[in-house]
Amino acid sequence: MGELLQDQVAIITGASKGIGEAIARAYAREGARVVVSSRKQELLQTVVEGIRADGGEALGLATHMGQPEQVEALVARTVEHWGRVDIAVNNAATNPHFGPLLTADEGQLDKILDVNLKGYFRLCKAVEPVMRAQGGGKIINLASIAGLRPALNMGVYSISKAGVLMLTKVLASELGSANIQVNALAPGLIRTKFSQALWENKSLVEMVETRTPLGRLGEVEDVVGAALFLASSASDYITGEVIVIDGGTSLPSGL
Repeated sequence: MGELLQDQVAIITGASKGIGEAIARAYAREGARVVVSSRKQELLQTVVEGIRADGGEALGLATHMGQPEQVEALVARTVEHWGRVDIAVNNAATNPHFGPLLTADEGQLDKILDVNLKGYFRLCKAVEPVMRAQGGGKIINLASIAGLRPALNMGVYSISKAGVLMLTKVLASELGSANIQVNALAPGLIRTKFSQALWENKSLVEMVETRTPLGRLGEVEDVVGAALFLASSASDYITGEVIVIDGGTSLPSGL
């Protein structure tokens, strides 16, 4: 076990699988006490048991990020259990619409924005007074390169992630005086269950790999290093920044 995050308390949403689970496991390996959150308690319990089996400390709290009272309860129960919140990782996301932007209906628009953007706002709002009272903290928002440029047939998702990037910058400017650093990660196409419909499309994968200087899709572990950096004291003088993790996919293609 490492000591990079020794005795820190971290909340990670969307942590029952994929990027969220990988970050939670990495934080626990580095000494953090982690609270993993998603909508289904049984899936969280599997993650918790795995972390504990590896010698880490973990608690699983089922939370719907679209329900403000549940988000508030997530933070309150974390403080009740471990006394503080040092790190909050907003990772929970949804994307029930695929196609041209104007083919989305109001329900799809509302759901994506409610979870992907307002859910992040809710967790930030809930942890801010705790972090302020204890003298500081770290907020890490999982965005996407889709927030930097439009993703084909994922317009509503792109809008939600662009909102996450601005949420990050606004909060960084407003919370800096409380020693709360707020930063974002913007992954490219990462091989997770959430993106399975994309990476199972052979022609799409070939196109992405051709456009990516590193020549491959990302894996969840490719995101972990930056998540550790932003959670640790190594990033204490960094706030309002976006770290792009896409193997170079979003680099300009030249002339």
